[in-house]
Amino acid sequence: MKIIITGATGMVGKGVLLECLDHPHVNQVLSVGRTPLNLKHPKLKELILTDFLNFNSVKGQFEGFDACFLCMGVSSGGMKEEKYNLLTYEYTLAIAKASISENSAMTCTYVSGVGTDSSEQGRSMWARIKGKTENALLNLGFKQAFMFRPGAIIPLRGIKSKTKLYQFMYDYFLWALKLMRKISPNSIVDTTQIGHAMINAVTKGYHQPIITPKDIIQLAQKS
Repeated sequence: MKIIITGATGMVGKGVLLECLDHPHVNQVLSVGRTPLNLKHPKLKELILTDFLNFNSVKGQFEGFDACFLCMGVSSGGMKEEKYNLLTYEYTLAIAKASISENSAMTCTYVSGVGTDSSEQGRSMWARIKGKTENALLNLGFKQAFMFRPGAIIPLRGIKSKTKLYQFMYDYFLWALKLMRKISPNSIVDTTQIGHAMINAVTKGYHQPIITPKDIIQLAQKS
């Protein structure tokens, strides 16, 4: 299986990348991003781009891939709607369209989050734009498309968050997340579970397109 992944320098994306590289059924991973990963692996190739809206000159490199794992995302804190829409919706749709144009039988997974607004009409800017992105991906024509909506996420394998506030919370309050996980085991996931769930979504499918934390846990356990 050959996987395209975006956002591999981020917390979720790196977690997914590491699970893909370790998985025996994944034989190639193409990381598409704006900065190098500083990671070497025989399965890994990198495509570094400065313009995430124009894939015309490189989309031929996407031919033959089985899935795209769209993990690229930014915090909306302090960001204007136009900028957040560019980074979240426009960038994601650009690579999704380039991918499906080369692979009509491809599976797409996209990381949004709990609280995403599928109606695109709510007050929360991030939730509207995430909802718009999900809706567009679901209607793009992928063989399978799954919208992952994790809530709280526990980073494993030494992974750090690029968002300083989030990493501060992990540094000092990870114990609280782990405690909450024991109390409510279906509400909190870790980066390894997200990676396994995405791989299993490609190979085994799932009965619904919206993937909640409970669904992530169930998908990750599929054998």
